[in-house]
Amino acid sequence: MSVEANQPMTEPKALRESVPAWLIVLFFVLLYCAMVYFDQHGGWFNEHVYAPYTRIEDLEKWQPPKGGDDLYALGKLVYNKPTCVTCHQNDGNGTPGQFPPLAGSDWVSEPEPGRQIRIVLNGLNGPITVNGKQYNGTMVPWKDQLSDKEVAAVLTYVRGNKDWGNKYPPVKPEQVAAIRAKVKDRNQAFTPDELMKLSPSE
Repeated sequence: MSVEANQPMTEPKALRESVPAWLIVLFFVLLYCAMVYFDQHGGWFNEHVYAPYTRIEDLEKWQPPKGGDDLYALGKLVYNKPTCVTCHQNDGNGTPGQFPPLAGSDWVSEPEPGRQIRIVLNGLNGPITVNGKQYNGTMVPWKDQLSDKEVAAVLTYVRGNKDWGNKYPPVKPEQVAAIRAKVKDRNQAFTPDELMKLSPSE
């Protein structure tokens, strides 16, 4: 019998090795990437926030109203796209010397929106006086980009924005359609002088 056969058998022992440093680093990198992903795409598990929105504020700002029947909410959406907000600003105060304010504007306060509808549809060119101050920017026409409902909605939002001091009647899509029919053959912007010669109800 061999010497090895007479020796008592020892229990096998598992070797304990330290975790490699690169594996720890990889774990934290993956954890960080997951956090960034959820922050950018998941609104941190908020069930109401989904891509491409990252915050509930963004969702409320850009998401169309349910059913599409709330003209004021739709108007807020249209206004805050790169449509009106670029020139007239978030607070409706415009850009000094260039783009007139919509907040507290004597042009917005007209009971009938005929002139305002024409401005949105065909644009405006030339010096204009608003609340006693001069402005000389150019407003581009939106008749080919916005539907009657969208024009009515954005004007309803501007005219009814109480945060801006505006408390004026809403605009109906039918009113926009009637003005659009009147100016359908016009391919140039209105001037303030032209508009002042018109009755707001025309």
